[in-house]
Amino acid sequence: MRTWFWTLLLAVIAVALAVVLRSHSGNVLLLVWPWRISMSLTLAVLLIVAAFVVLYIGLRLLAWLLAIPDRVRAWRGKRAQARDHELLERGWIGLLEGRYSHAEKDLTKLLEQTKVQTRRVLAALSAARAAHGLGEFDRRDRLLANAQEQAGTDPGLVEATATVSADMLLDQGRAERALAVLSPLADGGARHLHTMRLLLRAHTALGHDEQVFTLARGLLRRNALARTEGDHLIDVAGAARLRAGAASDAWRAIWKDLKAEERLLPEVALAGASAFEAAGEANEAAKVLEAAIAVKFNPALVAAYARCDAEQVSRRLAKAETWLQQRPTDPDLLTALGMLCLNGQLWGQAERYLLRSLSRRSDAQTHALLGSLYDRLDRPADAVRHWRLATAASMALPVLAADASLPAADIGSDPYRVDAEGGYAVGLSDADADIGGDYPALPPAVAASASDYVLDPDARASKEQQARALAPEDAPVAGGSSDFDEYFDSAPIPAAAFDSPVPSYSPVPPAAPAVPKPAAPAAPVPTTKPPFKDDGSL
Repeated sequence: MRTWFWTLLLAVIAVALAVVLRSHSGNVLLLVWPWRISMSLTLAVLLIVAAFVVLYIGLRLLAWLLAIPDRVRAWRGKRAQARDHELLERGWIGLLEGRYSHAEKDLTKLLEQTKVQTRRVLAALSAARAAHGLGEFDRRDRLLANAQEQAGTDPGLVEATATVSADMLLDQGRAERALAVLSPLADGGARHLHTMRLLLRAHTALGHDEQVFTLARGLLRRNALARTEGDHLIDVAGAARLRAGAASDAWRAIWKDLKAEERLLPEVALAGASAFEAAGEANEAAKVLEAAIAVKFNPALVAAYARCDAEQVSRRLAKAETWLQQRPTDPDLLTALGMLCLNGQLWGQAERYLLRSLSRRSDAQTHALLGSLYDRLDRPADAVRHWRLATAASMALPVLAADASLPAADIGSDPYRVDAEGGYAVGLSDADADIGGDYPALPPAVAASASDYVLDPDARASKEQQARALAPEDAPVAGGSSDFDEYFDSAPIPAAAFDSPVPSYSPVPPAAPAVPKPAAPAAPVPTTKPPFKDDGSL
């Protein structure tokens, strides 16, 4: 629009000048010694305009030539700025994607080549964030120190360095160090939302209830904290303040400082009711719990409401029965009613409430209350049963398997296993002894079973041994003979027996028939392997 305006204006001026020059003819005389120049007025005007144009173009050209060094410097600066922006953009994209190694490489390169102070601080802080993501905390601390050095005295850069450092220190779990970094900002009156959030995290980790309470209140007032999170922090910190002030009787001032909605929080209500109970103001404690339960039904509040003296039972029982009309199947409320009845020595009503609670949920406290009730009613069997159920409900008891057993040990390859004949069975397992040969397997009544090897060392006797131990001394033992028992000897083996050759247990080949010769009668050799009995008898 401006171009069209100036073009139109110049055209109007040219037309007007042409009209004036045409209507006013005349000459212009120039006296330049030693010359005398005469020309028309029109030519003189044209020469003046041409000279102006030439002079303007010449001056502009001269200014352009003189500004070449500045333009070169500006061009180099723009190119360096473009490279810095490219590295910064690429590093931040890698940082947001989680590619911390690539991001740290680009940001460290930017830190080395850039000349701008703010850009150096930004590159150092971003590279420290990438090193923190990689778990390189030493390198991160060096980059943070570099950023702090580059920030100088600039308040904005100093605050940025402090907040970034505190955030990473809190992620690492170093709350004390983070609070030391943020302390100058807090002392200087900094009230930025991010700084307040970091201070809240640090004080919460260190358990500073006063600061947590104040900061959570401030952030909730500025809508900078979620309502649920803020209420939880205020609830925990406010209850801790009340419990800490209960010893010095300063809790009343703390209670008055709380807002109406803060007194209805569960932990705050419990701490306040406990303080009123300790001060002997049971009615105030009941009012505090009733107001909190009316807002949100909490089992801990109901259980605290049920713990009272006998004088408060009738009032609290009537109030709790009104809640039961709204929640007739709530097991926590039924247990609380049973506890109130126990405090008031209303045994039958207490039993009904507790049994109704157990029909909804098996709870250790309810079983324990029933056990105490039956103990007062002189019903020891029921009391013991419910106390056992309370123990089982409160912890996972192991199931004791009485029939659990260990498998029988394989001692066939034991080189020091002694055979009943006095030799050593080498390389022969129990399975081999049961197959073929002159030594058949032991009868089932005598063979050891897996159930004989139990964990209890007092139960390592077989069923046959147990029966023999319980039988009279003169009773015969089933499955064996006293002659065989007396035949074997369990005395220690002499050392010379270890040098004797090891007999084999291969089957004996049948002998060729021979002519019988008269000989003296010999003692019969047993053809079957009798059961081995190691009871110390000869």
